[in-house]
Amino acid sequence: MSGQSLLVPGEITPVRSVPGNIRRPEYVGKPAPAPYTGPEIQDPDTVERMRIAGRIAARAMEEAAKHIVPGVTTDELDRIAHAFMVDHGAYPSTLGYRGFPKSLCTSINEVICHGIPDSTVVRDGDIVNLDVTAYIGGVHGDNNATYLCGDVDEESRLLVERTREALNRAVKAVRPGRQINVIGRVIESYAKRFGYGVVRDFTGHGINTSFHSGLIVPHYDSPHATTVMRPGMTFTIEPMLTLGTHEYDLWEDGWTVVTKDRRRTAQFEHTLVVTETGAEILTLP
Repeated sequence: MSGQSLLVPGEITPVRSVPGNIRRPEYVGKPAPAPYTGPEIQDPDTVERMRIAGRIAARAMEEAAKHIVPGVTTDELDRIAHAFMVDHGAYPSTLGYRGFPKSLCTSINEVICHGIPDSTVVRDGDIVNLDVTAYIGGVHGDNNATYLCGDVDEESRLLVERTREALNRAVKAVRPGRQINVIGRVIESYAKRFGYGVVRDFTGHGINTSFHSGLIVPHYDSPHATTVMRPGMTFTIEPMLTLGTHEYDLWEDGWTVVTKDRRRTAQFEHTLVVTETGAEILTLP
């Protein structure tokens, strides 16, 4: 395992501006979003708008990822993704969500999720997760991926590769008529082959006009995840695998989640829609 020193919070720059003509999600400027009361099954028009949002989110993430090199700050990665989204008429969904101050999440090494972009400098050998969500046309598209920076050790490289594969396997397991828990069963059984931990307290979620609709998609085999998948349902799958424990600590910022043993963790995510025969990924560039 890498001998990198553990992360510490950096300095956060002021909130980036969004042009006034870009539509904001309803929760911006509020302490929390309004509860979602709509359907989990979306009509074709909503799904088409989600394809547009998903494509912008995927391309914004791709653009920021090009700049993951030793010496870049996570704040600079945020600036790049922010600029891409607003240039394409989209609002960065995380900006102002429950007070989150930035336009994407940057989670490095032992950070499981929700890392806040700041003055932290990315180092050679780090693994860096970018989590980008775009809001346009009244809907959200949410994706993330973990990237290698420079010369990454073999243990970390394999973790990243296998977490990507866990997501791929989970997407292939989606079928109408199956219960949601098949997704977690596939992820957990694959992760156990390598002795990885599977994060339990942070999950995939329903997504549509709402960033988080209330539908929960666990990444472990939960007996409670009995919702039956039906065509038109839209949700994310976003497994978080760890080299050690799945237990976590929360930084004082109220957002940054780190592994309790401070070992490394990786994550990948897509937004998808259930089709008549399986799933269509909506977050493809």
